[in-house]
Amino acid sequence: MANDRIVVPAHEIDGAQWRKSSFSGQHNCVEVAMLDGGDVAVRHSRRPGGPALLFTPDEWSAFLQGAWHGEFGERGTR
Repeated sequence: MANDRIVVPAHEIDGAQWRKSSFSGQHNCVEVAMLDGGDVAVRHSRRPGGPALLFTPDEWSAFLQGAWHGEFGERGTR
């Protein structure tokens, strides 16, 4: 990350196109934005202007792989 900030106000992230999973409920979801340069921002949908966490591509990849392999608990089924 260019400025080494990990938590930023979501409204300060220029050009973010926020997406949420089709598995999310109406109010129980996180939203993800893939940013220029490969970083990933994550925010809670209930607070769209609130804090966003920023991850490098390697951090995001490690998280996704860990989640897929059940390292954070069992995967839910739809």
